[in-house]
Amino acid sequence: MTIEQINHMNESDAHELFMNCCTAVKWVNAMVESRPFSNFEEMIKVSNQHFSNLEESDWLEAFDGHPKIGDVNSLKEKYKSTKKLASGEQSGMSEADEKVIYEMADLNQSYQEKNGFIFIVCATGKSASEMLEIIKSRIDNDRGTELKIASEEQMKITKIRLEKLS
Repeated sequence: MTIEQINHMNESDAHELFMNCCTAVKWVNAMVESRPFSNFEEMIKVSNQHFSNLEESDWLEAFDGHPKIGDVNSLKEKYKSTKKLASGEQSGMSEADEKVIYEMADLNQSYQEKNGFIFIVCATGKSASEMLEIIKSRIDNDRGTELKIASEEQMKITKIRLEKLS
């Protein structure tokens, strides 16, 4: 896809395109309204600027667009419309042994109960063991700290998805 194609999409198609990158409606609307972009680098810069204007409710909306790491059923359901852009994001879990998968599932559940949102990490390029160590290192953080970390991870994920558009 070219930047020109993105710039000339009708609003509905552009909304759907950006929603596949991040499900925070405030961010999506801002991206649609910010067109035209001169190039992909500008689009990513603008994306980061819009992220800085998001509030907790927007982040939670974005997090809700992700499946729990390692939850195969959740992956299939939530990523069915974003398969192309999200492909490979959790590929490290596909090679995990059962012990890692079950431990990850338990920690994911504890994390969500504690914080009120799922564990968010930019999983691209990370093995299941690496993701397990990351959740272990973050599980005792307070909710405010985790919201900040998760929002930074969400920005990384969105950047990768925007880059896949080119």
